[in-house]
Amino acid sequence: MLQEDDLIQIKKKGIKSETLENQLHNFRNGFPYIQLLRPAIQGDGIITFTEQEKNEYIRFFEKEAPFLRVIKFVPASGAASRMFKHLFEFRDSLMSSKGIPKSYFSDTGFDSVHYFFQNIDRFAYFPDLDASLQKEGKTIRQALAAKDFLPVLNHLLSETGLNYAALPKALLAFHNYEDGPRVAMEEHLVEAANYARNQSNVTKVHFTVSPEHILKFDEKIAAVKKKYEDHFGIHMDIRHSIQKSSTDTIAVDENNQPFRNPDGTLLFRPAGHGALLANLNELDTDVIFIKNIDNVVPDRLKIPTFEYKKLIGGYLLQIRQRISDFLKKVESGSITADEIRKMAAFATSHNLINPSTDFKNKSEDKQLIVLTRELNRPIRVCGMVRNAGEPGGGPFWVTGKDGESSLQIVESSQVDLKDTVQNAIFQTSTHFNPVDLVCCTIDYKGNPFNLHNFVDESTGFISLKSSGGRTLKAQELPGLWNGSMAGWITLFVEVPLITFNPVKTINDLLRDEHQ
Repeated sequence: MLQEDDLIQIKKKGIKSETLENQLHNFRNGFPYIQLLRPAIQGDGIITFTEQEKNEYIRFFEKEAPFLRVIKFVPASGAASRMFKHLFEFRDSLMSSKGIPKSYFSDTGFDSVHYFFQNIDRFAYFPDLDASLQKEGKTIRQALAAKDFLPVLNHLLSETGLNYAALPKALLAFHNYEDGPRVAMEEHLVEAANYARNQSNVTKVHFTVSPEHILKFDEKIAAVKKKYEDHFGIHMDIRHSIQKSSTDTIAVDENNQPFRNPDGTLLFRPAGHGALLANLNELDTDVIFIKNIDNVVPDRLKIPTFEYKKLIGGYLLQIRQRISDFLKKVESGSITADEIRKMAAFATSHNLINPSTDFKNKSEDKQLIVLTRELNRPIRVCGMVRNAGEPGGGPFWVTGKDGESSLQIVESSQVDLKDTVQNAIFQTSTHFNPVDLVCCTIDYKGNPFNLHNFVDESTGFISLKSSGGRTLKAQELPGLWNGSMAGWITLFVEVPLITFNPVKTINDLLRDEHQ
């Protein structure tokens, strides 16, 4: 099916031929559903701490972290266009002969266009938007009084004004302060300064950025970096990377044949946040905090975020220390039978390993083999909030190919919801994944793991899309915190709901938590 020009195109993208064959195989055969065993709940997969334990882990982190290489990793390459879906639809109606739709007057709820316009002066970007509109000789208030909505929307969404629909969320003004608005990216700098600085007062932050946004991103960093360095008395090491072209996946038509562009070239598409595993794999560091770009709050609400970041960080460091001490003892050849028993008890009780039921019946030598293999893996501690009805993944016990259970973050698309048993398990989940992770990706000797060795390749996802009016199938790689980390040591810790305040639509910025 592939022509010589196709092979040249594939080679230029850095995609291996076997990778392409695997993708085509996945289209033909699909991905299996994950098998849920039960939801992870408090006391069975989700850890809660007393106030005393919480404070002890925070103190441990504050003591140890300055001497480690700590970095904050923020996936920020997505465009903000989906935030404005309801505004685009409203604008399309205005531009047609239909005029103002009746729904504008009948639907006045929080998520409505009506609510957006009634509260437009509460957005952090309002002064900039008003200044842009005044170039046409009118203010926003004058335009809205005349129900002249179109120029307001044009100055918000298009190149006429702020061009917000073409920017990444990282560069949208989220919150108001006395010295002016802050974009989402700035809020992450403030967070990092409070829990990711080392003994040399260096704070490291790494963003993933789309190629088309790099220039504006760099301009904003250059404009604000010194301000935060001076305020916190630190040096900020801010870097970014792009989603690698080699992680794109081929698209196919409805007959699973490679989809071609009008010029005859193959169509490749970005493969979702799982593609960022390649970026994460290149970070040679001790501790990595991962958090989504839109999950930030103003300074007045940041204290719980700082506390619980340090809590999960402290817990990670204590677990890592215990594992490292054990594996070093094994390597030295001086491990005793009593130490093996104690580590086996610790590892099983803390869900560091979830071996088959006959593990306890194995000899000490065979237990040692299992422990050495299972403990020498990347570690992640994931904050989990109580389920408040948000769409997305949650924490579950799942059954693997080998019959052993493991803790995983599972999305609804990975579950056969037509299966009444699986659906019931999924619906009884008590917690939600807010993408609040702290990770250790180096082994007990300080060498980085190859993270690609711990991916469950069977957890990808296929969806229907379109290009040029033609239907196509697109394939996403295993999600970064789903199948891409399936082989990691995974620990879930309950964190308060106040630490989860995502901005999925522009109206979310009108919530009290963002004002």
